[in-house]
Amino acid sequence: MPGGISPRPLLAGNPYLPQVATVAEIIQETRNIRTLRVVLDDAGAMERFTFEPGQVGQLSVFGAGEATFVINSPPSLKDWLQFSVMAAGEVTEAIHRLSPGDKVGVRAPLGNFFPWREWKGKNVFFIGGGIGMAPIRTIMLHLLERKAEYGKISLLYGARSPQDMAYSYELDDWKRNPDLDCTLCIDNPCEDWPHKVGLIPRVLEELSPSPENTVAVLCGPPIMIKFTLQALEKLGFAPENIVTTLEKRMKCGIGICGRCNIGSHYVCVDGPVFTLKELQALPSDM
Repeated sequence: MPGGISPRPLLAGNPYLPQVATVAEIIQETRNIRTLRVVLDDAGAMERFTFEPGQVGQLSVFGAGEATFVINSPPSLKDWLQFSVMAAGEVTEAIHRLSPGDKVGVRAPLGNFFPWREWKGKNVFFIGGGIGMAPIRTIMLHLLERKAEYGKISLLYGARSPQDMAYSYELDDWKRNPDLDCTLCIDNPCEDWPHKVGLIPRVLEELSPSPENTVAVLCGPPIMIKFTLQALEKLGFAPENIVTTLEKRMKCGIGICGRCNIGSHYVCVDGPVFTLKELQALPSDM
């Protein structure tokens, strides 16, 4: 094909047809982030549903459209599928207007996933900024369930303010977990904030994690990722040991529309999970 883009295999049936699901619970995480827990209406499909940490789903509001979000419940949880959504446009605002009992469409799982099997025996340092904690949450919980197979597991989670931190109801448990070295930070000083203050890249340099036998996994806003990558490279992390995600570039989710291609790669098929080494080999238009 032109440009060296490989043709994508045709999927059986209608790949655009979502499964109908019911919103079981909604959690108001922050002023502009809501978490939805949804259950597929087909009980058999829900029971059989499996995914790998890092895979995404297309969540649709009928009449409004669909958008891509990481499944941020751990794969071991079979009661519901969890998506955290930041209001940032027409579709996400329609999702924010949903109530428990409403119907949505789900096309999932899509994309690749965090190569967690390759990380066995290594230390893993997670870095989440704002809504970027959503993909971090699923892979972090997945690894903690298998802690004996890994080295030290660490988390640096930052947001603008305490009120902008999603999953606030879980933070105390994360801090108390003996298997997780958890550091929380906010951008600017705040009264009664007992944790770190400063932008994530600066706090990361202050923590100075060793790159030896360690994988760094980071997700967050583009500006945060840009400067955190610089901090990781300054600390000596090799590009092949830095992992991030590009799910915001995904559109149809199945490599047909072509809107997420970067050179010869489709983010929705070859990603959304990439190492920095893989990203450095892609054209600069990413």
